[in-house]
Amino acid sequence: MKTIIVIPARLASSRLPRKILADIHGHSMLWHVYQRCLQAKKIAEVHVATDSEEIMQEVASWQGKAWLTDPNCASGTERIVSLLDKLSSDIIVNVQGDQPLIEPSVIDALVNVFECTTPLPDIVTPGCQIYDDSIFDPNVVKIVKRHDGYALYFSRHPVPYVRDEMQTDWMKKTAFWGHVGIYGYLRKTLEDYPNLPPSLLEEMEKLEQLRFLQAGKTIFTFETTHHALSVDTPVDLEKVRQMLNHS
Repeated sequence: MKTIIVIPARLASSRLPRKILADIHGHSMLWHVYQRCLQAKKIAEVHVATDSEEIMQEVASWQGKAWLTDPNCASGTERIVSLLDKLSSDIIVNVQGDQPLIEPSVIDALVNVFECTTPLPDIVTPGCQIYDDSIFDPNVVKIVKRHDGYALYFSRHPVPYVRDEMQTDWMKKTAFWGHVGIYGYLRKTLEDYPNLPPSLLEEMEKLEQLRFLQAGKTIFTFETTHHALSVDTPVDLEKVRQMLNHS
């Protein structure tokens, strides 16, 4: 199965304007994401899908592949779907443009799930166990899973709710799982996207994967110890700069 990566890269950002082009040791954040994606062994091609001519020029400056998409696309997935007729692949991996520390090995592990799982899941995505109070951080998306690893729900709220315990003791009672924000899609799953009904859950939580779940699509989650820090705030950006400075 041919697998490619598409990095949705929207220039506007409410919490950290123009973060996708933020400088990290002489290169844009998007450059760091792109270079890490190129290191994945199971990926045939890496593309950027953007709403910005400025980002198109940025990607062209390092001879990368980029596509200009409608600025009205409501999500990264919608941006990728708009390009499907230009992309030749069986599996498309969506890597967020604000994850400059993404590990290539996690991308390869995601592809490996498709290669080794029967029947094929519609979507594959990683999760890592949470061991601190970030379970209460709405920027850290939590996963509730079935026994076989398939997702039951994603939420910005800490789930599950441990009714009979103080919140400080919740992690003593159950494992909490955080979502690592990359997705692998079967091509057919993305082809079906325009026909999926609108999802109130997606609208309330601002999580696009809930549209697929509510429509009955399967999302398989696999465990990783890697937590890819997403850059949502100036504090996150400074953390990434420090971590890459010491890598």
